[in-house]
Amino acid sequence: MANIIIKPLVTEKQNRITEKNSNRYGFIVRPDADKLQIKKEVESLYNVKVVAVNTARFAGKRSSRYTKAGLIRGQKNAFKKAYITLKDGDTIDFYSNI
Repeated sequence: MANIIIKPLVTEKQNRITEKNSNRYGFIVRPDADKLQIKKEVESLYNVKVVAVNTARFAGKRSSRYTKAGLIRGQKNAFKKAYITLKDGDTIDFYSNI
């Protein structure tokens, strides 16, 4: 496996979801990853039992800004999110190695 998980989702919205349902976590994953690959990688990295994996694809947003050289236009990268549901009693601590 070539690093399917890019980074964990640590945003205010995801923190509210995790506080409401203590066994739900979010990750940014590679766009070509499927649910079984995501499940295997989470279980091996964090030593937990994954019950369900839900995924969502997001298109890259267009962006533009004004500079001295004029208007610069570009596009942000497309990405995929994975929402993981763990077995009751399992937790993931993203802040343990800070």
